[in-house]
Amino acid sequence: MKKNIKTTEAIFPMPVLMIATYNEDGSVDVMNAAWGMMLERNEIVLNLTESHKTVKNIKERKAFTVSIADQNHVKEADYFGMVSGNNTPDKFEKSGLTSTKSLLVDAPIINEFPICMECEFLSFQDGEYGCGVIGKIVNVSAEEKVITNDNVDITKLNAIAFDPYTHGYYKVTERVGNAFKDGLELK
Repeated sequence: MKKNIKTTEAIFPMPVLMIATYNEDGSVDVMNAAWGMMLERNEIVLNLTESHKTVKNIKERKAFTVSIADQNHVKEADYFGMVSGNNTPDKFEKSGLTSTKSLLVDAPIINEFPICMECEFLSFQDGEYGCGVIGKIVNVSAEEKVITNDNVDITKLNAIAFDPYTHGYYKVTERVGNAFKDGLELK
């Protein structure tokens, strides 16, 4: 028997995405965003409000990067979600992480996160049902240590997911099935 619970944030897992931009002075800004997903094959949507420093930067620079947080950087990823760039402009510097300027978009790549999507800003949708930032992915780069047979190997990535029920982070590592194949048994 199911029991009604008092939450509406009920989708699990939620990604732990690190959204990186440059501030107006060229320093790096990073925020933690769990409200993001693919919109199309080469487009990403981030449900962010205009109050975020990161959104202001995206609109100004017309670019951003999205990295997937991993087990080795839980502390830094959580910090980026707790501290606002509006109040702590040097939060990236305080994290101890490093960055490299993307060659394709005007945004930083956070070196320590193993996978990064470099994005051009397409639009911002607001209003009652607006979905926030929409970007076109122009490049995806991944550390060689997480690649097997020219594909990202999730078992090596050690990506983390956000649990909205208990506010925990969980490592995503074990493959339990094959998409577009296992269900064929029921056809």
